[in-house]
Amino acid sequence: MGRSNTKRAMSIVTNQLSFHYGKKTAIDNLSLNINRGFNVLLGPNGAGKSTLFLMLTGLSQATSGSVNINGFDLKENRPKIMRSMGVVFQQSTLDLDLSVKQNLVYYAALHGISASQALNNISDILAQLQLTQRLNDKVRSLNGGHRRRVEIARALIHQPKVLLLDEATVGLDIDSRKMITEYVGKLCKDLNICVLWATHLIDEIAENDQLILINEGKITAQGVSSELCKENNVDDIYQLYRRLTTSSELI
Repeated sequence: MGRSNTKRAMSIVTNQLSFHYGKKTAIDNLSLNINRGFNVLLGPNGAGKSTLFLMLTGLSQATSGSVNINGFDLKENRPKIMRSMGVVFQQSTLDLDLSVKQNLVYYAALHGISASQALNNISDILAQLQLTQRLNDKVRSLNGGHRRRVEIARALIHQPKVLLLDEATVGLDIDSRKMITEYVGKLCKDLNICVLWATHLIDEIAENDQLILINEGKITAQGVSSELCKENNVDDIYQLYRRLTTSSELI
């Protein structure tokens, strides 16, 4: 299947997607159509965010339904799709005993990119993330915020068109969360890519963000966050969240 147009070439589309863990339904007949820009997947813990990411990357096979990324069916074209996708999972996958540079170079090699080309591809990103001076430091010596920055830089080495981030700021302090959230938002605009940012933290959402609210494996709302608030007659995203989810979390 070829790419028919620019809009389609930077998209995440799911059609009636479902996934079951035994008798438990984790994703329930979920249909999405996400294009370029900063898109926030908001839901409480256990809502299905991480499970959805596993299916979007082909690490878990859907019980039913389909996934289409950048104009290609995931089941038939996973290698091609992964070459145009960057992913930051909730659990860190960095090698703590390697340096920042070694982690980046190793990942680049998996994509057939030389060390020099890899660092050249993300030289500006490394500088903006304040990692240039940390290239030779062992990852083990970095704090949580800097480790997350390394993972974001690594995910961008092969210049993807789609970037997935699953709870990328989990466990970080407020300042680190703010820095990373704002940076990814700016990156999305600068590179004109499709970003899907999964979180359970409402303060990471801006009024003009494209918001997808997920609860118990189902999409309960999708649209610009400020417009969704108006449509549901609530004053802010906190109220919207409480109305459309079963969560009692304080966020």
